[in-house]
Amino acid sequence: MSCQFLFQRELDTLAASPPPCQGPVSMLQKDMTRFSPAFLKSRLSLNPPAPEPPAGLQPAGVLAPIFFTDDEAHLLFTKRTLTVRDHRGQISFPGGVKSPGDPHLLATALRETREEIGLDPEKVKVLGSLTPLATVTGYWITAFVGLIPYPYEFHLNSREVKRLILLPLEGFCEPRRWSSGDYTYKDKTIPVCYWKYRRTVIWGATARLLLDFLHRLGENPFPGDEDAPCVD
Repeated sequence: MSCQFLFQRELDTLAASPPPCQGPVSMLQKDMTRFSPAFLKSRLSLNPPAPEPPAGLQPAGVLAPIFFTDDEAHLLFTKRTLTVRDHRGQISFPGGVKSPGDPHLLATALRETREEIGLDPEKVKVLGSLTPLATVTGYWITAFVGLIPYPYEFHLNSREVKRLILLPLEGFCEPRRWSSGDYTYKDKTIPVCYWKYRRTVIWGATARLLLDFLHRLGENPFPGDEDAPCVD
């Protein structure tokens, strides 16, 4: 199925809406060179190779696709269908569990991305990886940030992906969009963080990966979250 991007009007206004006060965020919006491909690669290249997953955790790889339009960095997410086994209806990066044929987790991330949204792995320029995440649901997730072409004719796997969501990177730097709450998992109450914009909510492992990415860019929109467990 050929994908037509489904931009919601509220998402179109996200980058244009100013932050509520002057400070690091507004300075960042005036200096878009901070989010240039060269800058992103320089911050991510400092990351050491991903360690082996701890015993008992299932390794998984995801791709955080980033592209530029009008000199502005955007991230691509998938909105999962309600028919998949895990994480129904959630917003996440494309990716999945490592298969026996994958030589490494980067191969996993690229393979799963191709299967989910039809992105050719050869079109991805990998900039670096983020810190692996252990989730309470038993996964060890490694995210790879990759520069992708735009525009691009994606082909969605309709069984897994309902639509694509494209969001400006600078929108994640605004503290007012971050919050925390409690999530109950197997009779345990666990604190989690959320990124919200109207009806769009990103939480769990994806929110945690976003915060790691932002920290590497010198941003800290949600202080005090570092020790919170990850649910996904």
